[in-house]
Amino acid sequence: MLIAVDHVQLAAPPGSEERLRAYYRDVLGMTEVSKPPVLAARGGCWFAAGDVRLHLGVEEDFRPARKAHPGLRVVDIEGIARRLREAGVEVLWDDNLPGERRFHTEDPVGNRLEFLEAVAI
Repeated sequence: MLIAVDHVQLAAPPGSEERLRAYYRDVLGMTEVSKPPVLAARGGCWFAAGDVRLHLGVEEDFRPARKAHPGLRVVDIEGIARRLREAGVEVLWDDNLPGERRFHTEDPVGNRLEFLEAVAI
């Protein structure tokens, strides 16, 4: 019955939209997607890249997701890590998942993100 994940929603504090755009659009290269007007009035922003859809919604009592996180499958994980480091973002490599090259990082409001790329065998 389930066929796909439509999007992942992450929370963000009020007024953080420009920092989110600088990270998701400018550093990660995602495209900002226009929100329907009734939802745009709530703040936040939506991004897409290929089949990946991330929605950042404003939460008044915001607390970043430190454990829960989206796992984002990528191509050229080294290039993405380099772009993040050049933007001043910390990249924490983790080699505990066999068959995968991966790292964790945080978006500009503290939400945890995981980036993965399969290792060629």
